[in-house]
Parts: sequence; structure tokens; C-alpha cells
Amino acid sequence: MTNTEPTPNDSTLDDLQELESALSETLFDNFDTGYYIGMMSGTSLDGMDAVICQFDESDNEKIIATHTKPFPEYLRDTLLALCQPNGITNLSHPVKNIILEQQPHSELEWFGWASREYAEFASTVVNELLQQSGISADDILAIGCHGQTVRHRPKLGFSLQLVDPNVIAERTGISVVTDFRRRDMAVGGQGAPLAPAFHLALFADATQSDKDLIVVNLGGIANITVLPAKQADKVIGYDTGPANILLDAWYQDHHPDSTTLYDDAGQWAQSGTVNSELLTQFMAHPYFGQSAPKSTGREEFNLGWLTQQLEQFSLETKQTVDAASVQATLTQLTSQSLCEAIQIETDRLSLQPGNLIVCGGGAYNPNLIAQIAKQLPEWQVATSQEFGVSPTWVEAMAFAWLARQTIMGQAGNLPAVTGASKDVVLGQVCFA
Repeated sequence: MTNTEPTPNDSTLDDLQELESALSETLFDNFDTGYYIGMMSGTSLDGMDAVICQFDESDNEKIIATHTKPFPEYLRDTLLALCQPNGITNLSHPVKNIILEQQPHSELEWFGWASREYAEFASTVVNELLQQSGISADDILAIGCHGQTVRHRPKLGFSLQLVDPNVIAERTGISVVTDFRRRDMAVGGQGAPLAPAFHLALFADATQSDKDLIVVNLGGIANITVLPAKQADKVIGYDTGPANILLDAWYQDHHPDSTTLYDDAGQWAQSGTVNSELLTQFMAHPYFGQSAPKSTGREEFNLGWLTQQLEQFSLETKQTVDAASVQATLTQLTSQSLCEAIQIETDRLSLQPGNLIVCGGGAYNPNLIAQIAKQLPEWQVATSQEFGVSPTWVEAMAFAWLARQTIMGQAGNLPAVTGASKDVVLGQVCFA
């Protein structure tokens, strides 16, 4: 039998290769500069932030739209309980859409239920963001959704983020990138912090001065990113200790009827007095003496730990510290642990103090910012707003950028920050 199929000549092959190359370039240009959604709820658990971002070839960002939505109380309570070992023993309320006889009865069942419920809530946030912005889901290349960290145990080699990306992909029609930590951990890293790589991209222009730059994120946990002037390969970063995680927990415990979940502008803390002996006891926590790379969370700093510390302090000193003064001391704990870490790095790396850029919810606490500025007089303390980005949206933007890195097949970690043995592409993709 004679083969009647045409054999492509060299000219045809060249044409096909050119077409394939052109299509590939167009596709990846679109991935590079298209719209991405970033989502973040963080350790504070006050709500979920979402942004639509667009990046150019030089990683310069443009925020297209933003949205934030408080967690429903039943979901927030569940997430808080899952953040602590055996925390589900405190969950007695019936949850949405589940009759009492079908309530989860173990930590694993609560985790499974909450993963789906978190995803349903995240989908609502995305769809509201799209509706408010007038942008179609078809115009979004991917969603970067970190999920909710409920157990971070880098010494044991794992970190658990609660979210079901399949639900988000189905409800929104958009591909979802999630599970950002574990690939870094697979190559020996802590899986955290993840933001420094984005900070490097975001503030690249600011690092071209002759002064060094430090980015401080004051979320539930405080962390720093040290960006040495004109030395992108020397970036370091790590969690310095608690920030809003203890301040918010203590405030909520003493203001159950408050319409806010936090000490607005640090006013309650300012009504108290810092107890230096209690502060010394807090600072004796072993985490503060650990060397980087390191990361922490609710596993180490939580209301139970704080209550235990106060009981120990009362027994040993025969003193009782009023609630407002505990809040004042916790504020000092955040600022002192942060500033001591910055001073250590300043001395160790012979930094030339320049801008100290603050983002996260703590950027709106003037009492805390004033304490930081007082302890670091050589640094120019300012919020990220002065550099063109609202402190509220920096973390959510980071996950839009990380999703873009994943889709582009580019590394999203910094080994010098996490302790990983190499650069790796982070995240798993759930295609719509």
C-alpha cells in the first residue's frame, strides 16, 4: 500500500515552528501581564481581603480593584478553634447548613468541613469583587488563595492550610493556585515567610538608593524583610514574634460587646502602663532567642499561652496587672521583639539605615508605630501608603504575585529567607 499522506517539507516545518513560537509568546505575555486575584485572611482572622492586580514585565504592580469581607462568626470561631490543638472541644454551636445530628465530631471532620466552608466564603468574596469591579471572570488568569494556616510545624516538616480550591474553581470559573508552603518545605525550607520575594519585587525601585531598606509586616505575626541597597541576592526575612495576634485576642476577651475586633488606634493600650517585669517574662519565650530562618504562629502565641503567662507572673510576683496594662505590655512586646531583631540585623549586616516601610493592620496603630520609631531613631519609619500601596492590601497582593509566578513556572521562594536548599516553583494549580 502506498502512503498517500503528504510529507511536510522544510518550508512547512519552518512555518509551523514560527506559528508555534508566536502562539507561545502571546500566551506567556498574557500570563505575564494579565489580571490576577490575590486573597489573604491571615492569622488575625478578622476577615478576608481580595485584590485584582496587574503586573508588567518588570513586576511593577497595579491594583485594579479591592474588596474585604468579615468572616461570619460561626466560621471564624471554627477557624480559631482549629488553630490550636484540641481547640474543637470548645465548639458547641451548630454550624450553617448542618443539622445537630450531623455535626463534625473530631478535629479531622471539622478540618474537612471548614476547608469547604472557607472555600465557599472565598468564592463569595471573589464573585463580589468581580461584580463590584465590572471585570469578568474570563479576564482573570488565576486566583492566588493561601487558605487559612491552622498548623505550622516546620520542625516536623509540615504546614497545613485549610481551603478546598476545587470549590473556588467551580464557583468562580477561575483557576486557583494554593498550597504555597509545602514545595519550599520539601527542599528543606520553613515554608515561611512567603512575602519577602514579593517585597523585593514591589520595592525594587526603593532598593536602588544608597540606604538599606526594611519592610515590616504587622499582621497577626510581625515579620521583616531586609532589602540591602543594590544587593538583591542578600535579601533575608523572618517572623520576629507576635503582633496583632495577642493584641486582638486580649482585646476581644475583655470587650465581648465591642463592634470592632481590635484595639482601635491602640487607645486602650495607651490607657494602661507597661509592666517591665511582665515584659521581661514575655521576652523569655525561647522563640526570641532562635536564629533565622524561623517562623511562628498561633501554635506558640495564643490566648492560652498569654493566660498561662499571667497566672505564672501573679504566682511568682504576687502582682496583679490590670487588663489595659496587659494590653500596653503586649504592644511593647511586639515593638521590642521587632526592634531588637532589626537592630541585630543592622549590626550583623552593617546596614545603612534608610526607609523602614510598615504594612499590615498594625500600620494603622499609631501607638505601635510611635514605639517602633522611638526605638529605631536612625530609620525613617513610614507606612507603605507613602510608597504608593495601602498597608491593607500588601499581603493579598503578594498572593496574586505568587499565583503569577506559579502560572509562569517561576520560583516564588527565597532560599536565604526560608532556609530552602534551592529556588522552587511554589503552589498547586486547580484549573477551572
